[in-house]
This record gives sequence, structure tokens and C-alpha cells, in this order.
Amino acid sequence: MHSRWKRVRYRLEWLGLLAATKLIPLFSRKACLRFARMLGTLISIFDRHRRKVALSNLEVAFSNRFSINERRKIVRESFQHFARTMLDFLWSPRLTPENFSRYIELHNFEETARGTGPERGLIVACYHYSNFEWLSLACGFASLTSVIIAQEFKNSLLNPIFKTIREQAGHELIPRERGIVRLYKVLRRQGGTTALLVDLTVRPRQGAVVIDCFGLKTSVTSAHAWLHEQTGAPIVPAHCEPLPNGRYRLIFHPKIDNIAGMTHQQVAQACWDSFEPYVRKNPAPWLWMYKYWRYRPANPDRPYPFYAHVMRPFDEILKRDQVS
Repeated sequence: MHSRWKRVRYRLEWLGLLAATKLIPLFSRKACLRFARMLGTLISIFDRHRRKVALSNLEVAFSNRFSINERRKIVRESFQHFARTMLDFLWSPRLTPENFSRYIELHNFEETARGTGPERGLIVACYHYSNFEWLSLACGFASLTSVIIAQEFKNSLLNPIFKTIREQAGHELIPRERGIVRLYKVLRRQGGTTALLVDLTVRPRQGAVVIDCFGLKTSVTSAHAWLHEQTGAPIVPAHCEPLPNGRYRLIFHPKIDNIAGMTHQQVAQACWDSFEPYVRKNPAPWLWMYKYWRYRPANPDRPYPFYAHVMRPFDEILKRDQVS
């Protein structure tokens, strides 16, 4: 009975998403933004668990910088930014190589080519900040097409829809199985490019390193560091930030320099350090409802979110990486 209901639910989700892909592109930009604000507000009210996670994350990250009312406002806006990202993603078939610059401006785009050459590829380190989906699309429309590991859904019926939209700008999505090996081969090819989201929690012992994130230890991927080590492809962090009137700015950070001799942990930390100041300046666009600190040290020197727990492998890699 349970599996039967799951099949029905998955089918209904697929039908709902399919209908949304037909309906949302008919919206004007103003209508899309208004709908996103309303939807984000409603989700922040009814999704109590994720709201609790977001409030806890903000409290431990910023300590006493914000009052409880200010944290609630940031959390509501974070839900609104995520809703806007998802609705804009469904609206994005209206973007083309000819018109995307009306909605997305590129800042320091030349950084992607500085110090690189046709003999080397490029690794773009991205973050769940504002419209990370349009960051990918804008890169493709600007002729920086990449091979990207796809995040697959439990409901496999949804994957082809997301894949079609994400590949419209020229990217190639590949499955997670042996994905890093395929990215290695792409970067070894002349001019190969890939993009990785590097702010997600990774289970210890799954190619993870421990970095300081707002002064708290968290376990993240070291895939970008390993790929650079193996291929010599430079790493350029990048993020997208919101602008008025439904527009965005895609910011390419300075290339991570002086990597020779650095550990994977140090490379991952350098990427995060280039991004954290933007979140401190404007916290709301980050995905605060995500569990960034699932693991905590056995004897932490400051509070962690309520959901964090002690895990022996986490302490082992913490000692290995000697994060101060």
C-alpha cells in the first residue's frame, strides 16, 4: 500500500512540475517576483522544521549580531530567495544567448580566462546563494559551458525535466556515479570546464575535509581541490547575487592562487573564505534552511545548531586536517 501511494504521489509531483514548466514562462517578470515573495512567505510559515533549522543556523553563525525579530526576517527572506530561484528556474526557457544580459550582468568575467590557457580547463566553485540556477545558465550563455554532476531526485520522474532546462545553455549533466572520474577526464581535455557546488555538507570519509564556516567546523567536499591537483585546472569561486527589478549579478572571485603545496583542506578553506564576506554583508540570499553543520566536535568551544551531533569519523578528519 505504501509503495502504491508513493507511485501515485510521484506521478502527481511530475504532473505538477510539468504543468509549472508550461505556466510559469507565461508570467511577466513582475508577476514571477510577486508570486515568489508570496510563496516563500507561505513556505516559511508552514515549513516549521526548516524554519527552525534556519533560525538555529543564524543564531550560531552570527551570535548576538541579530535580534530574534531580525533573524526571523532574514529567514523569511531566505525562503523568498529560494522560491524565487525555483520559479526563475522554471521561467528560464525565456532566456536566450541574445537576451540573458538584460536579466543577468557579469562581474569580473574575465577572471575565468586570466592565467589560464587552452591547454588547461577551469573549475568553477559555486555556492547556494541567491539564484545559483541562473548562475549556471548565464555561464553557458556566455560561452562558458561545463560538464556538471547532476543532483538526482528521489522521484526519478522529475530528473528529465530538470535536466532539459539545465542543459538549455549548452551544459552537459552527468550522473553522480563515477562523476568525479568523468570530470577529471573533461578537465584533461583541451578547454574542459566544470562547476561544483562546494557549500554542501559531505559525510566524513566521503572525500570530505573540515573547514571553518562562520567559525564553526563543517565537513565539505574536497573534489575541486583533488581535480586541481590532478589536472592543474585553476579554481575560480563564483556566486550570484540579487539586484532590483528581478535582475542578478554574477560575480567571479579572484582565482585561488598559490595552491602549490596546499592541502585539500586548505584549498577548500580558501574557496570558502573568498565567499563568506558576501554572506556576512547580506545574509538573506544564502540557503539558511539547509543543515550546514550536521556534525560537531566532541568538545566544541561554542554552540552548534540543535541538529548537529558528534560523529567519530568527523573528529578523526578534524584532527587529520588540523583545522585551527
